[in-house]
Amino acid sequence: MKFENNSNAQIDCSREVPFITFPALSDIPFLIHGFSTRLGGVSSGNFASMNLGSDAAPDGDSPENIRENFCRISESIGIALGSIVISKQVHKTRIRLVGKEDCGKGLFRERDFDEIDGLITNTPKVTLVTKYADCVPLFFVDAKNKAIGLTHSGWRGTVKKIGKITVERMQEEFGSDPADIIAVIGPSICKDCYEVGEEVAKEFMKAFCLNGDNDIIASIGNGKYLCNLWVANRAVLTEAGLKKEHIHTSGVCTCCNSELLFSHRKSGGKRGSLAAFLSIKE
Repeated sequence: MKFENNSNAQIDCSREVPFITFPALSDIPFLIHGFSTRLGGVSSGNFASMNLGSDAAPDGDSPENIRENFCRISESIGIALGSIVISKQVHKTRIRLVGKEDCGKGLFRERDFDEIDGLITNTPKVTLVTKYADCVPLFFVDAKNKAIGLTHSGWRGTVKKIGKITVERMQEEFGSDPADIIAVIGPSICKDCYEVGEEVAKEFMKAFCLNGDNDIIASIGNGKYLCNLWVANRAVLTEAGLKKEHIHTSGVCTCCNSELLFSHRKSGGKRGSLAAFLSIKE
């Protein structure tokens, strides 16, 4: 377990189904949060064992397995299964405000929304859920106004600055001051594991006004680059007005820890999906 001593992420193995937590969020008393591992579920083969499913690329696991996995992880984290609202991720930048009327959508009920990569709410006992297998989970908490957000930021979402768009929606809907928002950049692929081509590198250079090697994009020759999504998203959140000391990077790489976490890059796409959970207590 390569990240067990990381001060920005902890794995809770005290329960039957382990999950990852982040001290920056654990210290907020009204919050429930967690990030799944691939342990403790009922799925098998490439999906072993805590597969929480994927809308973007149907994975072949049975709906019954995925439902049972959600039952197990929800009980472990301490959330009501019926409180869950699941995003419909397509690597775009739309953020949806959800409430009690949305509970169960994406799990028990059909969603009446599409192309949603981020969810926000200020309603207690509504659990936001987004899914991952290398892309970046962004957790947002406005402790002053008791509001939360959970956003999926792949490379496309990162260059389109979906993190900043999430903050702007929280400002609009809840009156959030970016200086009050605490954010966590969750488990995702690290720079050393994330090789991209010139086309993607150019998108980052354009979005972040970069030239030559830098903290976000570094050439390794032959038209290949290493891309640091963690640094890029930190830059996005800083641009959005968050205080640097309020932005926490988990430091957990899904690809380096593929025995514990699903990684699209490591598995060649033969994998299940992880999920992030975020909720306000009653």
